[in-house]
Amino acid sequence: MTRKKIKLAYITNDAARNATYKKRKKGLVKKLSELTTLCGVEACVVLNPSGSDSQPEAWPSDATARSLFSEYKTLPVKRMVNQESFLEQSVSKATERLKKLREENRRKELTKVMLQNLGGKGLHNVKNEDLDELEWLVDENLKDIDKRIHALDKAYVSGGKQED
Repeated sequence: MTRKKIKLAYITNDAARNATYKKRKKGLVKKLSELTTLCGVEACVVLNPSGSDSQPEAWPSDATARSLFSEYKTLPVKRMVNQESFLEQSVSKATERLKKLREENRRKELTKVMLQNLGGKGLHNVKNEDLDELEWLVDENLKDIDKRIHALDKAYVSGGKQED
């Protein structure tokens, strides 16, 4: 039997809110304890409950929390990334990757058209703007073939197998 999905909203009933806070705090501390044990990392949690008489709570201790926050503050600034800059970097990388993939797909499409033309299909359905790119692709392939022929000729000559 599955649990009922709860609505994430502020709990207005003080008693229910305090009960939920205690349960969730216990679960959070348990998960953090498991994380530190299983992964061998140092971690802490600081909770600042609402209410006039409530004091901030730290787990595992105030001293550990202070120590970890001091270490965190001494980290070089370049390693600390906020969510906005992280997302900007991710979007930028994804945009670059998308651009490269589009160029690669375009090149493959033109190669397919070129090979179909060599097979006798013709260029009847090719747009005029595509013809310029197709011409460029054919020129690039011809240059590549010329380079390969030159390299093979050079290897053949240097192998001493040229006949006169």
